[in-house]
Amino acid sequence: MSRAVSTRRVGRTIARLLCVGALVAATLPVVAQDVLIRGATVHTAGAQGTLREADVLVRGGRIAAVGPGLSAAGVPVVEAGGRPLTPTLFGGVTGIGIEEVSGERGTRDDRLSLGRAEDMVVRPEFDVTLAFNPDSIVIPVARVEGIGFTLLSAGNANAIVGGQGAAMRLDGSVDPAGPKVLYLALGSAGAEQSGQSRAAQWMLLDQLIDEARGRLPTDSHVASLTPAGKRALTRYLDGQGTIVVGVNRAADIRQLLRWRKRHGLRIAIRGGAEAWKLAPELAAAGVPVFVDPLVNLPSDFDQIGATLENAARLHAAGVRVGFAQASDASHNARKLRQLAGNAVAHGLPWEAGLAGLTRVPAETFGVDAAIGTIAVGRTADLVLWSGDPLDVAYTADQVWFGGRAIEMRSRQTELRDRYLPPAVPANEGGLPRAYRHR
Repeated sequence: MSRAVSTRRVGRTIARLLCVGALVAATLPVVAQDVLIRGATVHTAGAQGTLREADVLVRGGRIAAVGPGLSAAGVPVVEAGGRPLTPTLFGGVTGIGIEEVSGERGTRDDRLSLGRAEDMVVRPEFDVTLAFNPDSIVIPVARVEGIGFTLLSAGNANAIVGGQGAAMRLDGSVDPAGPKVLYLALGSAGAEQSGQSRAAQWMLLDQLIDEARGRLPTDSHVASLTPAGKRALTRYLDGQGTIVVGVNRAADIRQLLRWRKRHGLRIAIRGGAEAWKLAPELAAAGVPVFVDPLVNLPSDFDQIGATLENAARLHAAGVRVGFAQASDASHNARKLRQLAGNAVAHGLPWEAGLAGLTRVPAETFGVDAAIGTIAVGRTADLVLWSGDPLDVAYTADQVWFGGRAIEMRSRQTELRDRYLPPAVPANEGGLPRAYRHR
């Protein structure tokens, strides 16, 4: 096969995939609906806990009532038959909407690369929400799995300061659902960017704070921040946003807690493989930790104390526990509920597992007034499951955004249906389903 022919075929394949993605995006209803979901096992993820044989009434896209025996004239009814109903789930810290194909750099907007590889470039004003694409073909794939929101990840290839992201609903919205967050990467993940020294990371962070506070002259030869960078960093120093810190080693987390206290910062930890060693201190500081429950092997020297019981030990000490995958999170967001199930299998209470996928991330990232729980007044982002949502043997039967029932279709379901064996066998004259007109 010639290279030209191969290239044309790849191009046609990509075009077909994009058409399928566009088709799925175009089918999302745009009008909020009223609906009564009757007879469900309602996992509110909030103060009401789990309600058996309960109803949820949605009016104008918001939850109007929760309880048994509800009725509403003229409102469509969905009979749940005892199936679990939950808020839509958190997809983790991902590049959903800013990362189409991981291996194709032109489809990724999640990180900033400026200057030479060996130079540390600090640009806290870098904001990945500006690149968010609500028509990404990755979004419907996550949506039909019950994923309703995610935290956009920002990374700077050359600095321990990654830039800014925010919580995004996956309902077609263009703008962030909540306030911005700032990312830091510490420990071995940031060592090469700070002279191969962990100690240098704290020195550099303190210097950045001195710059933002005006204690270091702008024209100093060691100054790193632009005027926009100073303004961005100052907002977080003034408590106007959460700093999400990627860190795993207990010694680094201990220094992080001291740095947080010294500067009065609001932080959350992503990773935290050895966080359980400092569980009482994290609980006292009110710092939530977003763990990957399957990180249980010492894959590097920051994770020697990794354990499958990390989430359970943190929760037992009073730490708010959420979940985030350590790698390839964008295209595997559906697996996060499986990971939460693994944490439950190793000692985390089931309700805490669900909260780590709903209420905890919503509270941490400032969107809990709208989503993350099933309660009167909240936006009706809901999932009706075929069974236990933390068990991969079961799936999402129906997802609602703002009371709108979405079509349970994605690029994957379209491709599955297109390439199933033909209804009439080929030896009987049947053609592959790819020839069928929709």
